[in-house]
Amino acid sequence: MNLDISLVAWVGIALVGFGIALFVYTMGKNPPVTAPRTGARGLKRARALQSEGSFKTIEPLMRLVAGWIAPFRMPKLRRKIDRQLVHAGDWLGLSADEFLALAVLSLFFFFGLGLVFCSIMELSPVFSFFFGGLGAMLPYTRVTGETQDRFKQINRGLPTAIDLASLCMGAGLDFPGALRQIADKAARKDDALTEELERILQELELGRTRRQALESFADRAPTDAVRDFVGAVVQAEEKGNPLAEVLRIQAGMLRMRRSVMAEESAARAAVMMMGPLMLIFCAIILILLGPFIINGMRSGF
Repeated sequence: MNLDISLVAWVGIALVGFGIALFVYTMGKNPPVTAPRTGARGLKRARALQSEGSFKTIEPLMRLVAGWIAPFRMPKLRRKIDRQLVHAGDWLGLSADEFLALAVLSLFFFFGLGLVFCSIMELSPVFSFFFGGLGAMLPYTRVTGETQDRFKQINRGLPTAIDLASLCMGAGLDFPGALRQIADKAARKDDALTEELERILQELELGRTRRQALESFADRAPTDAVRDFVGAVVQAEEKGNPLAEVLRIQAGMLRMRRSVMAEESAARAAVMMMGPLMLIFCAIILILLGPFIINGMRSGF
């Protein structure tokens, strides 16, 4: 009987080892994905590798895990992630598979931290799964934040850029020349709007039409301000209207819209402040009346 149990145990161990070896062999057949070297993603990847941080350390491992993920068919998820990365300005030059690999690595890293934390605090190991979930969501949260910051930079700088383009065109420059002046004279080269203007100029130099370049800009930054600007320029080109005058009117409309949005945000802030103010008022009342209430209770009233 003991011999049979020992044989079953050894067979189970052999099967587990064979499964692990087969898994490692299957994963090893898929080489790491190649890092992008050209285009906007190649530029962002080079900047991310040159900057100080942990990305340079985990980048080879991330590409290895991305190679393991590549055989899985997930076209809808990949398209959705790729679009989010484009809206985020090709954050770190990641592809969809590399983004998924980064989420997997973050999941296991935070899961390990959760196990250590639970062992130190003498908590149930179940809490480590909560840490793992937070780790998996961390890359998505970072991309969402990068997208919001990028859209905010574009919406803030677009009216001024349109005004400058109108002035340059009134001085005799054409539309690409006006955009070139704005991009070259920009104070910050890493600004989202400056990067988009330079990309529009690059696409024009590669032979794309003005409409195609501007519509690509609207796809990368699908905000209301950008769509209105692109629509106004395309419509002026089709109907033959003076583009400088159209840009001047468009800049005024964008400023008016930004003022209205600022007023709406201020009104919402006033309403949202009522709750904290009421809590502070109640706390002050308790601090002032608390001693009298306690003395009255002690004296029997």
